Amino acid sequence: MALAKSIEKLKKYYARLEAGKAKKIKPSHVERVMEKLSVRERNLLEDIAAAKKPSKNKRLQQKLEETRKQIDRARWLKDRISQ
Repeated sequence: MALAKSIEKLKKYYARLEAGKAKKIKPSHVERVMEKLSVRERNLLEDIAAAKKPSKNKRLQQKLEETRKQIDRARWLKDRISQ
């Protein structure tokens, strides 16, 4: 799953939470998004290790940072809906 799709799913889940429809969000769905983001994180770490150009390394670091932010958002959301 592309990062943009994962972010879009999380945005929809956040909108449901704000609208008071958190019961419609299944923790398993959030876990699936988290798993896909974790796979992306591992792949980015491998790509960073293999990158030779500083510009590519910097770009990959930015992607890694954004991916980690999204993982944190997903964890927070999962904690909220699991209560």
